[in-house]
Amino acid sequence: MKPPAVVFLLTFSSLFAAEPEPSGIEHLVAVKDVCAWPALTLLPDGSINATLFSKPSHGQVAGAVEVWNSPDGRVWTKRGVPAPNDPDTNRMNHAAGLAGNGDLLVLVSGWTNVKQTQRPKQGDFRDDILSTWICRSADGGKTWTQSKKFPAPDPGWTHYIPFGDIKKGEDGALHVSCYGGEFTDPTQSTKTKGYRSWHFRSDDDGATWKRISVIHPTGNETTVLHLGGKRWIAASRERAMDLFWSEDDGLTWSDPLRVTAPNEINGHLVRLKDGRLVLSHGCRVKERFGVLAKLSSDEGRTWTEPLRIATSLEGDCGYPSTVQRGDGKLVTAWYAKATPLYESYQMGVSIWEAPQP
Repeated sequence: MKPPAVVFLLTFSSLFAAEPEPSGIEHLVAVKDVCAWPALTLLPDGSINATLFSKPSHGQVAGAVEVWNSPDGRVWTKRGVPAPNDPDTNRMNHAAGLAGNGDLLVLVSGWTNVKQTQRPKQGDFRDDILSTWICRSADGGKTWTQSKKFPAPDPGWTHYIPFGDIKKGEDGALHVSCYGGEFTDPTQSTKTKGYRSWHFRSDDDGATWKRISVIHPTGNETTVLHLGGKRWIAASRERAMDLFWSEDDGLTWSDPLRVTAPNEINGHLVRLKDGRLVLSHGCRVKERFGVLAKLSSDEGRTWTEPLRIATSLEGDCGYPSTVQRGDGKLVTAWYAKATPLYESYQMGVSIWEAPQP
C-alpha cells in the first residue's frame, strides 16, 4: 500500500539530509503553480496573509503579486492583488507588513520586458527594474490603493527592490529594507557590479519613506526585526546569511556576523512568544536542498544546530517566512520548483513546534 504523502516526505528527507526535523511537523502544498517567494503577515484576527508572486516562473514572465489568506496555515484562499502589473511587465519583488493603523502594506517592484532606449534589448523580463509602488489595504488584502511616492535611486543604480517584513518600531515609525545594484554599464545591459542593502523608515505610517542607512554594503535581500527599544537585527544575503545589529533605530549598524554556510541563503527572522529568535533560511546545497531553521536565546549572537523544515528536489527553492500562531505553533511558508509532494513550482507550508529550550 502506498504510504501517505507526509510519511513519504519524511522518508525522503531522512535519505538526503542530515538535519533532524521537528517532532510532529506537517508539510503541505499550499498554493500550486506559483514561484511565490512568500512573505507572511499575521493579522490582528489571528489569520495569516501570504504575499506571493503568482506565476510558475523565476520572474521571467508577466505576472503580479497576490495576497492569499489562511485561518491556520493549512487552507489558503486568494484575497486580492496589491499591484496589478502593466502589459509586458511583472510585479514580483515585495515586502509586506502592517501599518500602525492596522492596514496591510505591501511594497512592490519588478521587471519590464520592454526595450529601454538607452541600451540594447535584454533577456526576457530583464530590460529594467521597475520603481517601487506603495500598496495599501484597509480590508485585509481584498482591495488596494497604490502610491508611486517611493524614493528614486542614486544615479548609476537600479531602482530599489523591497524585501522581507515591514516592522513597527517603539516610536511607531515603520521600517523595511530594500536593496539595489550599481550598473556595470547601463548603456549596454542591466548587469550590476555589486549590490547594497539599505534601511528605510516611514514616519507617516507608510505613506512616504526615506533611506536612513546602509545595512550591508555588499548584501542584497535583507529583512529587519525589532528587538525592543531602539534595538534592531537584520538578516542579509550575500554568499551566506549575515546578521547585523543596530542600537539606534537603524541609523548605524554593526559589523556582520556570518551564521550560515555558503548557499544557505534568503533568511527570515521572527521572535517567539518565549523570547527566542528563529532564523529560517533556504538551503541550496546539493543533497540538502530545502529549508532549514535554527533558534537563538541571546538575540542572535549564538544559534542552535539547524532543523529541517522542508525538502526540495532542486536547488530552486527557499525564501521562507515564518509566523507564530496563537496556539504557539509555527507556520513557515517557502517556495520550491519541485518537491516530493508536487513536481512543479509551489508555495509550500510547514507547520511545526519549536523544540523546548
